[in-house]
Amino acid sequence: MFEWALSNRPLSLLAKVYPDSVPSEFELDAYLARIGYAGPRAATLDTLEAVHALHPAAIPFENLNPLLGWPVSLDVNALQAKMVAGGRGGWCFEHNTLLRHALETLGFSVTSLAARVLWNASPGSPIGPRSHMLLLVDVGGLPYIADVGFGGNVLTAPLRLEPNIAQATPHEPHRLLPLENGFVLEASLNGEWKPFYRFTMEHQFPTDYEVSNWYLCHHPSSFFRQMLMGARATTDGRYALRNNALAIHRNNETKKRLLTDAAALRSTLENDFALRLPESPELAAMLERISQTPFEPAP
Repeated sequence: MFEWALSNRPLSLLAKVYPDSVPSEFELDAYLARIGYAGPRAATLDTLEAVHALHPAAIPFENLNPLLGWPVSLDVNALQAKMVAGGRGGWCFEHNTLLRHALETLGFSVTSLAARVLWNASPGSPIGPRSHMLLLVDVGGLPYIADVGFGGNVLTAPLRLEPNIAQATPHEPHRLLPLENGFVLEASLNGEWKPFYRFTMEHQFPTDYEVSNWYLCHHPSSFFRQMLMGARATTDGRYALRNNALAIHRNNETKKRLLTDAAALRSTLENDFALRLPESPELAAMLERISQTPFEPAP
């Protein structure tokens, strides 16, 4: 099946059949400055690895917009205004759409894919929808998976699309296991392999993401509307926020603390998560409310 993906669906052909045009208004210099990249701009594995590591360290995962009832736009100009110029983060559709435009502007051939999330799913539970976005990147004719938008478990390096081998990243080892007509992405956490999501090689169009993006942003049952979430992966560890519970994973040790006032919560978002927060009464009220939330352990 892996050979089928390479021989019958070459990335260069996918790019020609399903062109996702790079808008001329994408500002590559501003994006690279935002993530702190000043290296070569050739479409090489070194460039991809450097950008992939720097993006989740500089641009965090966060769900302030859906939690506050603000819209989430996947338009490239809106993404640049929010995540590049505005100093904000976002969720998977925003992160990986922004990364796709950057990589294509750098000269990479990129195919947009979709995944069904398996993380924290109960055994035997129904398979969920394709609610996650990831990218397939051609590097010198070889396929790599890139994904800078998977929350607290975000990849910090691209993965070769090669099944059944453990691949090192700056953080945890990952592997891709064949499943039906696609793959399952797993990571080794505390010595145990855990599934993150399953995906196929079917190309997705921007309109495919718009459906899931709107649903997760507006449906009352969406957990993105239920709690505050934040995640950031730096060279020395991972930061994770669930409502007012902060966890810092560093050197195989996790430190946790509860943020019990709005000022502490705002300070954590601005410093630990490197967010530039807007001044708004809705945000202030939400931070006050979240800071008083009783602690609930993650599932």
